[in-house]
Amino acid sequence: MTYVDGMVAAVPNDKKEAFIAFSKRMAPIFSDHGAIKQVDCWGDDVPDGKLTSFPMAVKCEPDESIVFSWVIWPSKEARNAGFEKAMADPRMEEAGTDMPFDGKRMIFGGFEMIAEF
Repeated sequence: MTYVDGMVAAVPNDKKEAFIAFSKRMAPIFSDHGAIKQVDCWGDDVPDGKLTSFPMAVKCEPDESIVFSWVIWPSKEARNAGFEKAMADPRMEEAGTDMPFDGKRMIFGGFEMIAEF
């Protein structure tokens, strides 16, 4: 069954182009190791919540925007194997040294796809 890795992060507004470049370096690594599709979205209508919200979850600062990204894999097994291979890929070290956001405030998780319309 299709499996999805999702991620939300706060990215400084002045690093939008750096984030896009970072994402372009990461995409072939995951694709080469089995990812079917990768999507990055720059938030433009992401409201603050009263109890919880995307901005609250990643401690978004006034000069930052929310990025919502996901990677689609053929299955959880393919994701586990592909992710392990991607993390060991030498290109990952090169791409990961200049993340244009604070990775400590990123939230992520793996999800089993249950419906697609």
